[in-house]
Amino acid sequence: MNIFNLPDLGEGLAEAEIRTWHVHEGDTVAADQPMVSVETAKAVVEVPAPHAGKIAKLYGKAGDIIQTHAPLVGFEAEACEKQGGRQDSGSVVGALPEGNVVLDEPVAIESAAHASPALKAMPAVRALARELGVDLHRVKTASPGGQITAKDVMAVVNQESVANAEQLTGVRRSMAQTMTQSRREVVPATLMEDADITDAPEDFTVHLLQAMVHAAGQEGALNATFESEKELRVLHHEVHVGLAIDSPAGLFVPVIKNTEKKSPAELRTIIHHFREALQKRSLKPAELTGATIMLSNFGTIAGRYACPVIVPPLVAILACGKIRDAVVVREGKMVIRRMAPLSVTFDHRAVTGGEASRWLSAVIQYLEGKVV
Repeated sequence: MNIFNLPDLGEGLAEAEIRTWHVHEGDTVAADQPMVSVETAKAVVEVPAPHAGKIAKLYGKAGDIIQTHAPLVGFEAEACEKQGGRQDSGSVVGALPEGNVVLDEPVAIESAAHASPALKAMPAVRALARELGVDLHRVKTASPGGQITAKDVMAVVNQESVANAEQLTGVRRSMAQTMTQSRREVVPATLMEDADITDAPEDFTVHLLQAMVHAAGQEGALNATFESEKELRVLHHEVHVGLAIDSPAGLFVPVIKNTEKKSPAELRTIIHHFREALQKRSLKPAELTGATIMLSNFGTIAGRYACPVIVPPLVAILACGKIRDAVVVREGKMVIRRMAPLSVTFDHRAVTGGEASRWLSAVIQYLEGKVV
């Protein structure tokens, strides 16, 4: 049997979760035919067949997490089409390089169904577990000899009913890991200020993106990345803004590449594309990487100021809260103006308070139309 391993999906990710199989054991597939949809920390990706052949074995089922370069699909050896005298090694998605890789050892997949000795339970207990939807592999017992009882099964049901637990997967799992990394590595500090946007253009999100580009030109310290282990700061000339977008599946951060070169109309088109692609879960991995700074426009929902979380290796994120009408003093008189609350969180290891203050001031100057 010839083994096709889970490819490196182009982002150096260590694992992926199987979402949907499009083929079954015994099926005959054509080269490049979609075999399975997998969810990485960044997107849902379809993995195509590396060559034509008959499928002998599928390693894993929907919900399983499989490591990159671990066996994914087994093909019948005599049914594989040779290309250049070698067969696919499953190293990248698409046009795959070839090599003979045959593994006889079992695949290591994180699934309860693949790991456990024989279960000890009476038929009535097994029937109860089936009726209640309890996987006996997850049941712990203190009974002598490891015998699972009805009480053990009910304990699992009661625990799940009370906790209403949800195993984090895919994007939410990635978000949890990223937030933990940020908490462990970043030294955050936050500045907050209001901008008078009474006379700002109607498309404020685009206006805000342009303000970030202007600020990067005035103070480049926040448009940067920082490698903690090497204590290496990299200032970027191009402004690639990661746009935080909320969704039922979790937080996505597609990246507007070369924001400084985009017109307002182009920026709006890109934002619209991101939102449509997010609804269809069709964002490409390349659209989710490469940010040099982030923007969170959470005020479209609720909230005024915030201490947004920096995603390493970035050093800054700008957040805009809910825009409001406020009474302010102008030339000694109280007037009502349209105000946008801004919060910028920066990594104080790589950015000074003065640099962050100058950057935020440049953003506000642009938003208020004071830049010539």
